[in-house]
Amino acid sequence: MKRESIKSAYIALTLLITAISIGVAGYMVIEGWSFPKAFYMTIITVATVGFREVEPLSTVGMYFTTFLIVSSFGIFAYAVTTFIRYVVDGTFRHIFKDTRVKRKIRKLKNHVIVCGYGRNGKQAVHELMDHKVPVVIVENNETAMEMILDDPNLLYVYGDATKDEVLEMCYINNAKALITTLPVDADNLLVVLTAREINPTLTIISRGLDEHSDSKLRRAGANNIIMSDKIGGQRMAKLVTQPDIVEFLDFIMLQSSENMALEEISCKQIAKCFDGKSIRELDIRNESGANIIGLRREDRSYIVNPIPEIVLTSKDKIFALGTKSQIAKLKDLLYKGIGF
Repeated sequence: MKRESIKSAYIALTLLITAISIGVAGYMVIEGWSFPKAFYMTIITVATVGFREVEPLSTVGMYFTTFLIVSSFGIFAYAVTTFIRYVVDGTFRHIFKDTRVKRKIRKLKNHVIVCGYGRNGKQAVHELMDHKVPVVIVENNETAMEMILDDPNLLYVYGDATKDEVLEMCYINNAKALITTLPVDADNLLVVLTAREINPTLTIISRGLDEHSDSKLRRAGANNIIMSDKIGGQRMAKLVTQPDIVEFLDFIMLQSSENMALEEISCKQIAKCFDGKSIRELDIRNESGANIIGLRREDRSYIVNPIPEIVLTSKDKIFALGTKSQIAKLKDLLYKGIGF
């Protein structure tokens, strides 16, 4: 965001306006000139361009002009160099980008807000974008903001994610989920509380560091808490006891969504003719090429590798494995009856 450049530009502009105002007022009072003449004389004096006076100066006017030249020379030089740095630093470009980004965010619906662009946040953003999910990043760290600004595809809001107005700038009421990955549990807790108050139906996923934060984050309104240290330890142990399984799962999860996808599919919009039919009757594997590897029932119980005789209902959720085109065919089969 180049906040220092912006601050310097404001200071330079203020000093320059002050010098010009003093010059105009001085010439109008001392020489009795009109505003246009006093303004013109002040500008050519401050800029030290060497033009002749608009009218002969009195002795007091000469002393005032000398004072104005000496005092304003440094101010003018500072203002010019600051303005050049302001442009070179890309601040104008950032301002234009801010305007464009705000316009895009205003149009979003069912997007995901990611608070924090550290290691976890960055990974979450890239994974969501890989699955074509619109993302808005909230960040107030200038170093992280520089990385965000360098990527033209990222949408962002610069500010403190714990503040109501910052989350509202992300159009949180139109969002479907929020992920908070801030490095301090107390900040994540405040983000969860604020987000839940603004949007009661929002899905909220929070990072947790302290094992005692889990219950607090859930009470605050988080749907899921990711304990990064715990997951890291479990993964290390699995790499010792079941290394091939871990590598196989990584292969599936880290594949590009174009090549392979493990996707959850809600049966809410399932075609009426399929409601109450078994997996065997739908012949999903032959019709779409995708495999149903899991099922979640209305009571949130899970069925792994469901047998063909399992009957689907509109309240189920399917977990399917396949390529992007196979998953698309499966959705067409379930929702529109295409291919059946």
